Amino acid sequence: MLNETSSLPILERSRSLLARAQAVIPGCAQTFSKGPGMFVQGVAPNFLSRGEGAYVWDVDGNRYIDYILGLGPVILGHAYPSVNEAVTRQMSQGISFSMPHEVELEVSELLRELIPCAEMVRFGKNGSDATAGAVRLARAYTKRDKVLCCGYHGWQDWFIGTTSRNKGVPKAVRELTIPFAYNDIAAVHRLFDEHAGQIACVIMEPVTFSPPARGYLQEMKDLCHRHGALLVFDEVVTGFRLHLGGAQALLGVSPDLACFGKAMANGFPLSALVGRSEVMRLLDDVFFSFTFGGDTMGLAACKATIHELRTHNVVGKQALVGQQLKDGIDQMLHDFHLNEQISCLGYPQWTTFNFKDTSGKPSQDIRSLFQQESLRRGVLTHGSHLLSYMHTAEVIEETLAIYRDVFSVLAEAIAGGNVRSRLMGDPIRPVFRQV
Repeated sequence: MLNETSSLPILERSRSLLARAQAVIPGCAQTFSKGPGMFVQGVAPNFLSRGEGAYVWDVDGNRYIDYILGLGPVILGHAYPSVNEAVTRQMSQGISFSMPHEVELEVSELLRELIPCAEMVRFGKNGSDATAGAVRLARAYTKRDKVLCCGYHGWQDWFIGTTSRNKGVPKAVRELTIPFAYNDIAAVHRLFDEHAGQIACVIMEPVTFSPPARGYLQEMKDLCHRHGALLVFDEVVTGFRLHLGGAQALLGVSPDLACFGKAMANGFPLSALVGRSEVMRLLDDVFFSFTFGGDTMGLAACKATIHELRTHNVVGKQALVGQQLKDGIDQMLHDFHLNEQISCLGYPQWTTFNFKDTSGKPSQDIRSLFQQESLRRGVLTHGSHLLSYMHTAEVIEETLAIYRDVFSVLAEAIAGGNVRSRLMGDPIRPVFRQV
């Protein structure tokens, strides 16, 4: 560990709150990805107090440029005025009612207008609500049990049983879901052959940081239909971020069902399961029902968020500043001779770093040192960049100026072979790890 203490943020209140949280909150956070294990202790705050635009402040008053954005929901910016005003107006008239509210219909019609596959719509609160609902609906429609999956799809048993975080999931449930690798269509052909007549659906993130191979998504759709299965796109992250109609609109392949969440309501909890009427009408009988599925606060926020996204061409502007960020990073990686160890991948609106050691293996130590040096200079990141409308060109330039110092430290540490010894706390612990 370093003895260096200069330029470290003051974190006294944050550490005090963490000590209290350890006594009453398992994991010290409500979400694994927000917990202390995801940040290098010593320089990382553990509690945030407020946000405005592209910035957040911790409980000790330190300011950070926020590239995590609550794990993705904050697409316009923290405390975005028109969204908060819409929610405040709705709150003054009530939030939860004993019958549907008109705003449920209005937002459903907006989603049908925007999303290619959205002939009908139902709402939840988390992305996991929508993905679990899609799988249950697909099973009911096809009268089959098995599911093929690609990507991350939430905390419910049907999916999380395929991961290293599968404690508490019955073996019989785990055996019903089979993961496959992205862009490997041959593997999916084999799985359909091996489980002939048993697969209800393929659920997948249509794209993350690597683009689909030419014809991949269309072939996936054709393959599903040829075998009597449904294609489900998990657009909880890509929806409203890569395109207002989701990745399906950007890439030109419409699934049978799709799941949206995160950026729908600029941080207010809301998700949606959308899809073909023929399938969605089964929700008259399939149980997908929530006390808060139609709460008007999230729906009012969604309506206001969609208005801002459309009026200001937010996705297009995010693409421009995201490209500015990516180009600046690529240039600095070249300048510091770091291209072999670090690369910046993904679409401009959503990029991530890939960190490798000198042998070419993924390096959690380099990722951790990058995060540490970014945090101490005022950038909050897991090693990726989600952008809000408030991440202006000026914010990007501020970020790049910080990254120049960060990459200088990384280059020196990698060349000296002392990356681990420069960490002021334990390396980041991935949510999903070998056990």
